[in-house]
Amino acid sequence: MSNIRIEKTTCPKEKPGKDNPLVFGTIFTDHMFVADYVEGKGWIDARIIPYQPLVLEPSAMVFHYGQEMFEGLKAYKAEDGRILLFRPDKNIERAASSNRRLCMPEIPKDLFMDALIQLVKLDSDWIPTKPGTSLYIRPFVIATDPFLGVRPSNTYKFIIILSPVGAYYETGINPVKIWIEDEYVRAVKGGIGEAKTGGNYVASLASQVKAHDEGYSQVLWLDGVHRKYIEEVGAMNIFFKINGVVITPELNGSILPGVTRDSVIALCKEWGIPVEERRISVDEVVAAAESGEMEECFGTGTAAVVSPVGELRYEEERMEIGGGKIGAVTQRIYDTITGIQLGKIEGPEGWSVEVK
Repeated sequence: MSNIRIEKTTCPKEKPGKDNPLVFGTIFTDHMFVADYVEGKGWIDARIIPYQPLVLEPSAMVFHYGQEMFEGLKAYKAEDGRILLFRPDKNIERAASSNRRLCMPEIPKDLFMDALIQLVKLDSDWIPTKPGTSLYIRPFVIATDPFLGVRPSNTYKFIIILSPVGAYYETGINPVKIWIEDEYVRAVKGGIGEAKTGGNYVASLASQVKAHDEGYSQVLWLDGVHRKYIEEVGAMNIFFKINGVVITPELNGSILPGVTRDSVIALCKEWGIPVEERRISVDEVVAAAESGEMEECFGTGTAAVVSPVGELRYEEERMEIGGGKIGAVTQRIYDTITGIQLGKIEGPEGWSVEVK
């Protein structure tokens, strides 16, 4: 157990009413976790303090060179009152991988886990209980050296904030429409596509705006070299069910290794559903959709959990998937993962971590 100092707020915020819709990422709880890194000393002064603005030098390196990492996971309140985290160890592992790629110090696993548990426990009254809601957890690390020059920072802040949230997409579990991007590129193998960092997301904004203007919820990216192989959606990994086989692009260095993605693959294997991690071209996807062999399509991610795709658009081709309705496998995956998250279903060992 790490030594975390706790300073409770003296001015608690008003919590959202039970009947008020929660717009994703707009409300934040009373407290935040902060720890500082100093080269030669490591991570120091771990503390939970009232949620407040940050004070940084205008020359802080995060503003100029983008050296930062973030993660996303959720806390849920079970019907019996238990507070559960879903596979936080995978987020901690991925954060360490992102930090290594971005030349930032790794966060000790025990510090990371203890910070998650103590912060969520302190603000547990903020966890919503309405169906489809949860407490979103956003850990992040930023470079803080006041220096203009391209090199890794010597100082950092590790921060965790919490936000009660509803569905990520306004449509909820209803099928979304996805635009397959054929103009812009988000990431390439050897770059930072497999790290969870803001640079990957800012690279997607121009395409995201274009897709939204055409009535599409998200962008599905093609590889940046051949411009023909499916990679991932802006906020999700992607799966296709073709002729009874569940297929998802293999991790190749430019695709984020999603925690929900890993969970879906594990569940399919447990259920005896054929699942493949392999390279899949946009031409194969279009051909499967046109022939009717494309039975289901869905995205996976912490924010949306599972999001069925009812329509894909590539260039001028519009492809309806599964009659625009959620498929049986997609529904089963969604019901199972959310059931595990809410403590209604016993998941594989280690998938649920209780906050005590």
